[in-house]
Amino acid sequence: MTTASRPLDGVRILALEQMQALPFATQLLARLGADVVKIEPPTGDTGRASLPAVTDPQGRSVGATFLRNNLNKRSVCVDLKDPRGRDLVLRLAPAFDVVAENSRAGVMDRLGLGYTDLAAVHPACIYVSVSGFGNTVATPYRNWPAFAPIVEAMSGIYEVKREDGEPPRVAPVGALGDIGAALFTSIGILAALRHREATGRGQYVDIAMLDALVAMTDIVTNFWSMGLRGGDLGPLILHGFRACDGWFVLQVGRENHFARLAELIGHPEWTSDPRLATRQGWVDHLETVLRPAIETWAKAMTKAEACQRLAAAGIAAGPCLSDAEVVHDPHVAARSMLVELPRPDGVAQPVLVPASPVRLSEAAPSAEVRPPWLGEHTDEVLGAELGLGRGELAALRAADVIS
Repeated sequence: MTTASRPLDGVRILALEQMQALPFATQLLARLGADVVKIEPPTGDTGRASLPAVTDPQGRSVGATFLRNNLNKRSVCVDLKDPRGRDLVLRLAPAFDVVAENSRAGVMDRLGLGYTDLAAVHPACIYVSVSGFGNTVATPYRNWPAFAPIVEAMSGIYEVKREDGEPPRVAPVGALGDIGAALFTSIGILAALRHREATGRGQYVDIAMLDALVAMTDIVTNFWSMGLRGGDLGPLILHGFRACDGWFVLQVGRENHFARLAELIGHPEWTSDPRLATRQGWVDHLETVLRPAIETWAKAMTKAEACQRLAAAGIAAGPCLSDAEVVHDPHVAARSMLVELPRPDGVAQPVLVPASPVRLSEAAPSAEVRPPWLGEHTDEVLGAELGLGRGELAALRAADVIS
């Protein structure tokens, strides 16, 4: 029976974060029950300045990057460059299980908010850093700024997928570099929490975005080590084919699946054709034999119909969906994978952001709370956690330490 509790109820995270690599991770943990307090500078998380954007009730722009990565959080606006702002964070830290940041390597140390600074006031703290190239190991890229496409390019996957003579396709799947790093960050935090539960000790969790992408694009290095070069994925059918209304992708890598395909599209003779007797033969004759036959079979069907028939035969295939088709897809609807955020600026179309893909049978689903406006919870959090009264908060605000 599903309970009202969630697995991370009681876990508290203080997040000095911006953009997506860390905010996606803390949002995922918030959806699992963690209390996430987000520390923003007076100008706000840089994701607020992204485009497209909506306008908040105070007339300030709130960008798409911020909107899709900050549900279920509270916002506290503190100037970390002011020593009084830094001291507020150091005073807050002992009330939290995790302190997480994703500035460029070394920035938090220079501000007096690095791992040693936090461990001095909170020895059991789990301190998390997410950066382009890591904080704890010497690397020639340590001081390079990094966004998702930068580490994606450096992982090798762009070059592997690049067509001869063409420039690389940049950011072909959105922020893979950010979300990939975020997923490994979430795993690191959960492992560190479990370790502290067993030992009582905190630790430093160091995540490099490039490391995450080297792991996620494992075919680049693994296939190279096994003799494949220049983007060669080996002998299998892994290609797009045209139906009457668009494209679908088909994957066939086993002989029994090839036989099913041949039977389905009306070419059972392929299983005895010496040209197609090997997987390499399938690839060698893809354009001259296989594609014309497959596309002739599919031309009277929609891409969804073709995939349905392939699936019924036990063959893996999926339609290439447009943005509108994803939004209205029956699977996406059945799994409640899109969250509607009503716009505060009068536009009727709500902003759509992905729901959590983590479904737990024994836990209540997250009741999504809209992303916070800049500094919306500053007084609430500093008052409750540090006991600051109205006069003290007003003095800090007048000095531009908080906002």
